Amino acid sequence: MSGTAFWDTRRNRIRTRKGGWRIGRGISVYGHSLLGELVGKHGFFEVLYLEVTGRLPDPRLAKWIEASFLCLAFPDPRIWCNQIGALAGSSRIPPTVGISAGVIASESTLYGPGSTRPAHDFLVTAQSALEAGATLEAFITGCTRPGGRVRAPGFSRPIAQGDDRVEALSSLARELGFEDRTYLRLAASIDALLCARGDAGINMLGYLAAFLLDHGDMQIEDGERIYALAVNAGVHACYAEANSEHAGGFLPLSCEDVEYRGHAPRAIPAGWPS
Repeated sequence: MSGTAFWDTRRNRIRTRKGGWRIGRGISVYGHSLLGELVGKHGFFEVLYLEVTGRLPDPRLAKWIEASFLCLAFPDPRIWCNQIGALAGSSRIPPTVGISAGVIASESTLYGPGSTRPAHDFLVTAQSALEAGATLEAFITGCTRPGGRVRAPGFSRPIAQGDDRVEALSSLARELGFEDRTYLRLAASIDALLCARGDAGINMLGYLAAFLLDHGDMQIEDGERIYALAVNAGVHACYAEANSEHAGGFLPLSCEDVEYRGHAPRAIPAGWPS
């Protein structure tokens, strides 16, 4: 279509291929009856996957994705997105608003669900380099910044060293019958090389990206959509705790706690209106 033809076909019309609600006839999701076929027969993460991708997943994959959400459900108000939820609860902001604010804050390019794409792209780029004939050592050297630090999304972690969530998820993957394929083997090789150099090893999002590249049967955009709310359980927990206590009781500040760096006190000019 040229010009405005595409938008002209959609003026005053809402179009969808997902499904919808036909009053008196039920709700459809990609041809499945929500109430007749899905409710009570499929779990939340199966239906979430269906609604995002248009396909019902292998139940094993849905169970693994659910477990990965649990691995991001830290009820710790020190974590930046949870802290926003706690402040919202303490301020008596409605839960939908406060929890949504905490979830929005998780969209970071360094860590959290927002870093899923960089971790994905790093693995894809590494695999392409290997297929083009490069060695893994040469590829990692090319990712090394001045000062010796490697730029490897999915292979570092703020504060802590190592990531015990990787072992929990890989153990579950083995129990569910998933085998390591191209990207999981690649991630393991990068992890071993970085650890041998004294750099940080793989973190959960690096493992998650590798697993979904091997087994997720989805595009990166689908993965970002599915994991958009991955931190919400932790935010819920911290909102609920702070909201149940005295208003303003989470990290209250006194005037003495504020470090003022403005102009020094000045004398009021003579004749200034009182």
